[in-house]
Amino acid sequence: MAGTNSQDSKNREAKRQARAERKAATAAAQQAKAEQAAKERRQQTIIGAVVVAIVVVLVAVIGVVVYHNVNKSNATKNLSVNDAYSQLQKVKSTPKNANDKGGFLISKDGYGKKVKGVPTVGEYFDPMCPGCANFNRQVDPTLKALVDAGQINLELYPMSFLDGSSTDEYSSRASGAVAYIASHDANPDHLVEFLANIYATDFQPGEGGNYKSVSDDALKEQALKAGVPKSVADKAFGRDYQDWLNAINVYTPKRPELWNTEGQNKGAMTTPTVTFNGKALNMTKVSSLGLDLKTAVLGSIGLKSEQIGQAGQLPSIGESGKPIELG
Repeated sequence: MAGTNSQDSKNREAKRQARAERKAATAAAQQAKAEQAAKERRQQTIIGAVVVAIVVVLVAVIGVVVYHNVNKSNATKNLSVNDAYSQLQKVKSTPKNANDKGGFLISKDGYGKKVKGVPTVGEYFDPMCPGCANFNRQVDPTLKALVDAGQINLELYPMSFLDGSSTDEYSSRASGAVAYIASHDANPDHLVEFLANIYATDFQPGEGGNYKSVSDDALKEQALKAGVPKSVADKAFGRDYQDWLNAINVYTPKRPELWNTEGQNKGAMTTPTVTFNGKALNMTKVSSLGLDLKTAVLGSIGLKSEQIGQAGQLPSIGESGKPIELG
């Protein structure tokens, strides 16, 4: 019996030790889990603090950008269209071939010589604007053919409101060159070709973070390729007409006849803006109808594609008619 009791006692002790060890192991595991959770909470707190700090910095930066943009525009945003027009007329250094609203008229007879009896197509653009480039590639060759055949007059309105999307005021430099070339090179074909060159897919720079600096020499090369005389190209990037461009950027967007009449940009001007005898093409409707731009332009002036470049076959809206409603 004594042997049995001794063995029982040993078994009970072994069980107690096993329970104690299991309890100790469980406690250790729970403590380790708690310590890990605390560590993760500390890390999350640190990460959260960093994120908050970054957001605060970003908000501050964005706020400064917006603040400056708003304050920059405050000086002119309350100007009436008539006041903005008056300021434009007061600019001393104005391109000689520009009309009073900032456009350069081109016809088969050259600059400023309007062909009678045909519509005038106006094109408002910024050299950096992707939509303007798309319009240029799709439609400008057709417009040029119509001009050469005496079927339309074409007015080109350069703008430079996208300077902030580059690091070196690309829009002003390119549009300034447009104005200089139009005023010092008598052949408008060179200007049209220059625009085609700078809107080419392998030349036009991207906007904002995608922008890569474009030198004056690179722009000058495109002018020379377009046939612009070297004597003109050499001086085309001197920013002679910057004050004029600045006044254009204030005046043109205030013209209600250029505002979008529907869509998300209703009540504001966007580029490209295209007009027919002064009436703007409804780009929102063009998109909703699924029309390509060339078809929309020809349909608006009343001309068939097979009539392009055919002298004497004139658009039906004439020199003063409203564009034909699409759809």
